[in-house]
Amino acid sequence: MAPVVIAIDGPAGSGKSSVAKQVARALGYGYLDTGAAYRALAWHALAHGADTSDSTAVLDVAGDFEYAISLDPDAYWVRVGGTDVTAAIREPRVTDAVSGVARVPAVRQTVNALFRSLVAESGLRGVVVEGRDITTVVAPEAPVRILLTAAPEVRAARRSAELDTHDPGAVAEALHRRDASDARVVDFLTAAPGVTVVDSTELDFDQTVDAVLDVVRTTLRQAGVPGPAVGTNAEEGA
Repeated sequence: MAPVVIAIDGPAGSGKSSVAKQVARALGYGYLDTGAAYRALAWHALAHGADTSDSTAVLDVAGDFEYAISLDPDAYWVRVGGTDVTAAIREPRVTDAVSGVARVPAVRQTVNALFRSLVAESGLRGVVVEGRDITTVVAPEAPVRILLTAAPEVRAARRSAELDTHDPGAVAEALHRRDASDARVVDFLTAAPGVTVVDSTELDFDQTVDAVLDVVRTTLRQAGVPGPAVGTNAEEGA
């Protein structure tokens, strides 16, 4: 059987990566961070001295981009060729370059096809896939599609807490710029028909995980899709 796909979209700072990873653990599913591919390509482009604001330059370096990622939420890694870039792709210089890479249509088409292959060939019962356009482009037929969001000021505060050396105002401005730039490519702020919104503005991390698991459990049951017995986040030992 093909893996069950749980598709999760959301803006920067919404917590979708950490929440999706914990949901995958609770379900016993794999976890696919799609944003890592764009970050890895941005890292690859920078390593080759390419101008990531130049679409032609991005396409040139994408030709020899060898990418691999773990789908194990408890053993997560990202590699480009033989180099482990798990930590490097989170560097500020890479973050600043991601939007330039992700806005190239040919890149998105190739990477989206890669995501589908990774899921289909995973051999897993299911995969939680998170990113920007998962519910609408990568996996529009997924039985569970969720838009995870939160108020802009809450997202900024959470990201600032993660990056405790950064000025909260600067973090908020960076999130706004990234959302505005990425929104030119894909609408990740509005739920498409059939997509369930989970707003975590008033929820802590565990409550958000539980809210997503509730959607998964209810939606799979209503769709008649075989799924795991999903308990609460606390019951899963998170």
